[in-house]
Amino acid sequence: MPPEESNKSKKEQQAPGVGHIQFGELRRLEPLTRSFGYERGQPIDRYYIEKFLHKHTNDIAVHVVEIGDDRYIKQFGGDKVTHPDVLDQAHPGSSPTIIADLTNAGHVPSNTFNCIIAIQTLQFIYDIHAVVSTLHRILKAGGVLLASLSTISQISRYDMDQWGDYWRFTSAAAKRLFSDVFGTDHIQVESYGNVLVSAAFLYGMSTQDLTTEELDFHDKDYEAIICVRAVKE
Repeated sequence: MPPEESNKSKKEQQAPGVGHIQFGELRRLEPLTRSFGYERGQPIDRYYIEKFLHKHTNDIAVHVVEIGDDRYIKQFGGDKVTHPDVLDQAHPGSSPTIIADLTNAGHVPSNTFNCIIAIQTLQFIYDIHAVVSTLHRILKAGGVLLASLSTISQISRYDMDQWGDYWRFTSAAAKRLFSDVFGTDHIQVESYGNVLVSAAFLYGMSTQDLTTEELDFHDKDYEAIICVRAVKE
């Protein structure tokens, strides 16, 4: 079946009558896991994040800083990255090469990095406008920011208790937030997901619980995650 026909058939699926929905194992008041799916395999949001970073792997080169840890520098940068850095605040379990608060990072030099990887970061910082301004400032001219933003998601209890879990975004919010600093012509905003993916993520399912066809079906009204590529002019 051609992809367009497959997509059309999904959209035309008839809803069961009221009282006839078969919830099965999903009729529960607790999620399957509270670990975003890590206990079952690859978290669903990471499927899209890695798909996005793979698409833009050529941007991850030379002097690259990743927020929090260096997992994606290692996975997608490889030998292209000659100067890797990790930026984070000092806290247990963190080993940054640059200690900084992105809302007030005046000690981090301007025009420094060829690429910044900021994955699932902004939702944990209240002053998001200051963060985007900082990320723009510390990029070199022509440098690229690769970021992901949380949309439909459980609260991260660890982060909530440590410093806060403040925001959930839409693609419209992402476009406004980044275009205000980088300029409309210098950003690309991509959303991923559908109602099944969004519900599965909330329940703590993993990528392995869904088919590739289910994961790759896109419904713009059910954004499971948003990814942004922004270039400093």
